[in-house]
Amino acid sequence: METRSANRVWLWSGEPPYSSPEDDFRPWLDLYPADTAEVRGAVLVCPGGGYVNRAPHEAEPIARRFNAGGFHAFVVHYRVAPHRHPAPLLDASRALRLIRAHADEWRVDPGGIAVCGFSAGGHLTASLGVHYGMDVLNTGDALDAVSARPDALILGYPVITSGEFGHHGCFENLLGPDPAPELLQMLSLELQVTPETPPTFLWHTAEDESVPVENSLLFAAALHKHGVPFELHIYPRGRHGLGLAPEDAHVATWAALCCEWLKERQGC
Repeated sequence: METRSANRVWLWSGEPPYSSPEDDFRPWLDLYPADTAEVRGAVLVCPGGGYVNRAPHEAEPIARRFNAGGFHAFVVHYRVAPHRHPAPLLDASRALRLIRAHADEWRVDPGGIAVCGFSAGGHLTASLGVHYGMDVLNTGDALDAVSARPDALILGYPVITSGEFGHHGCFENLLGPDPAPELLQMLSLELQVTPETPPTFLWHTAEDESVPVENSLLFAAALHKHGVPFELHIYPRGRHGLGLAPEDAHVATWAALCCEWLKERQGC
């Protein structure tokens, strides 16, 4: 069961755009400020869950780990099935814009906001990283003027491709049972990388049977092709969905490595 922190902010004042009539879920943002009065970089966390739920172990525990690394953190509880694209992407972009718009109040460096996602949440994160300029993300209010571009991406065992190595259940939950080929291509994110895609930290396990490691490899290859800085860690063992990997001390090193990488990024 999802929990809501005392520091909760609704993403939308009324009914969110592109909502499914089958579900009245209202997306929200949980705030996890670091224990400091200083302006710091921040991480927006997108839990995984196959675009059908949001995994608790990839939400608050991840935010608290980034707090321990010296960063403010936020968790976006975005819409999933029966809501379809672009609803999750609208929620993620709205969350990032809210953080940037409230940067002074929340003591956040507006030029140092990373977005972190796992599995399907990794697909959502990477989607924002390549599609932050889509017209559909503008909804006609003042936040449209705030940039939705992340300053960095953090992808844990992400769903990336709709091709041979894709997690087809995720795409069905996101797009419905018979999506148009052009929509599948647009959301096959290794095909959408440009030189403007944010610097990216990726990690995956070679044994992942749910989301093959090729997803991270394809995205890393596209980043390299376009000259985008990235750091990639492939751990030899480990199941899908490890989160902070408390059961595996070796895989658990990803979090410390990621915090080091973030601190080296300008503005983070």
